[in-house]
Amino acid sequence: MIGAAHIAMRDQESSVVPASDRALLFGGKPSCWIPPGATEISDAVNLDVPAASDLAVSVYIPGTAAADTMHAVGLHTTYVSKEGDATAAPATADATTTQSFYFLTNVDVAAAPDAAAIVTFGDSITDGAVSTPNTDRSWPSFLARRLAAAGGANIAVLNQGISGNRLLRDGAGVSALARFDRDVLVQPGVKWLMILEGINDIGLGLRPGALDSDVVSSDDLIAALKQLIERAHEHGIKVIGGTLTPFEGAAYYSEAGEGVREAVNQWIRSAGAFDAVVDFEAATRDPEHPKQFRAGFNNGDHLHPNDAGYQAMADAIDLSVFGLKAAATNSR
Repeated sequence: MIGAAHIAMRDQESSVVPASDRALLFGGKPSCWIPPGATEISDAVNLDVPAASDLAVSVYIPGTAAADTMHAVGLHTTYVSKEGDATAAPATADATTTQSFYFLTNVDVAAAPDAAAIVTFGDSITDGAVSTPNTDRSWPSFLARRLAAAGGANIAVLNQGISGNRLLRDGAGVSALARFDRDVLVQPGVKWLMILEGINDIGLGLRPGALDSDVVSSDDLIAALKQLIERAHEHGIKVIGGTLTPFEGAAYYSEAGEGVREAVNQWIRSAGAFDAVVDFEAATRDPEHPKQFRAGFNNGDHLHPNDAGYQAMADAIDLSVFGLKAAATNSR
């Protein structure tokens, strides 16, 4: 049960811009009941949303609810109030905080006829894991700023990365193959899809003691990527493949896994299956030790780039793929 919900422009921390506050209705009513696994779309509200601004969505849960819809690595602070409906409050007093999001899935906006969207589809490296919270330092966020600076403000970037996600197996969320329709095909205005996924399949499947059912080969991962490409092409979506970044030194690294990663990357670069390719590996690897990140890009776990590494990944994307000048100045 959603007892009440509000949307507003965020000011700072938990406070909102009071004049922007709007109560959300559901079929004209202030509350709604969402069956398990279902989606509820609120009635539209009249609110101008400047590009790259922050929205605050406040949700009141009057009873007990399982947050089956959540974003564990939200990387932006969520403020949880004490008991009672505080959705209309200008700020949340004495709140507890978390870096995860709950219940809310999407915010859709009315856009110009020439507006389009890029879905970035992947795991924690797309999600932006271990980047600096509350600063939008994931590579999709850096990409959005590059697009805006190059005259592509009408192109939205939808980050559909899930930390821990895999192509072929369920785990942190259902597999990429299983969530493709929900997270890509039904998203409004999608024109391009960027795929960077498979390192968790490799690391978890080939680690010592892994279950036989988890073991993957390069052929398995290539077959899954081909499926995603074909399904996107059926809907007129162009697909951009990203090479898998280095991971030597990560907790689940193995030489067998490295062999699979290299084989998958070779296929991504040379097979011609994608409409375009971004060589994220080349952008982040250490020239002297190519199985590892550059020293300046490694946050310490040898799996996720730091902020500078995510910036380098975004800089490696040729904006001409999206009809823009490739040499656009970056916005840092």
